[in-house]
Amino acid sequence: MTTGTPGTPGTPGTTGTPGTTTGTGTPLLELADLRKEFGGRHGSVAVDGVSLTVREGETLALVGESGCGKTTLTRLLLRLLEPTSGSVRFDGQDLGTLPPAELRRVRRQMQVVLQDPYSSMNPRMRITDIVAEPLITHDPAARGRRGRARTREHVGELLESVGLDAGIQDRYPHEFSGGQRQRVSIARALALEPRLVVLDEPTSALDVSVQARILDLLAELQQRLGLTYVFVSHNLAVVRQVADRVAVMREGRLVEVGDAGQVFGDPKHPYTRQLLDAVPIPDPRKARRGPGRAPLTSGGTR
Repeated sequence: MTTGTPGTPGTPGTTGTPGTTTGTGTPLLELADLRKEFGGRHGSVAVDGVSLTVREGETLALVGESGCGKTTLTRLLLRLLEPTSGSVRFDGQDLGTLPPAELRRVRRQMQVVLQDPYSSMNPRMRITDIVAEPLITHDPAARGRRGRARTREHVGELLESVGLDAGIQDRYPHEFSGGQRQRVSIARALALEPRLVVLDEPTSALDVSVQARILDLLAELQQRLGLTYVFVSHNLAVVRQVADRVAVMREGRLVEVGDAGQVFGDPKHPYTRQLLDAVPIPDPRKARRGPGRAPLTSGGTR
């Protein structure tokens, strides 16, 4: 999507110091030593000392196996969960120190698209109300009769911006395919003109052909609107297509952060190499290329 920036040299076994980058990109989101514990003193640690910078206009992919802490981390950065310790800064502001009214204002600029579009929608609500919900929540002027007329017009524009017909507004979620519902979810996320969009497995519930169209849409919207993405996924084939930088998470910690080309072409951490080795090869006769990987012989052995 955009060109990422590699990490700086750091400790052995990582691509630089996790979360640090070089370059001139402006930091939009900064996580510092973020930690989240559940269950009190003897509970579990879901996120353990994560520091990470997301630069404006880039796509940073957060990858790792199920249960590694990806979802908890995204809830922390959106301030949907309170961290046990550490800080989240958005555009230079520490979200933990903001009064409720100011935090509400900042949250307009941070939106999320979830994995399953159907479960994230009220099946009894019409599309127009689903997409307009953020506008009505954050803008009292959108609630009156005159405001609702303007809001409906805006919803039509949002639907058209994601490749849907403005005339679908009075229909219900069950009347659409999975890909169409995800486009509605993206339209809803764009309603408040955010700067940061967290994409939590946005294509994993879709057919492969539909996935490609949604990824193309996200790339086009990013370029046109100047969006910054945090793209959460376990699918490294998809991540390879979309990411500028990649952050690899394991057991609540970042083990490798770097430019996508470097992470895929020359991974430093053994866990990253394990994830890459698990990606299916379309043609098994072709070898995986990378440090320490010998080509497959004609007999199929290494």
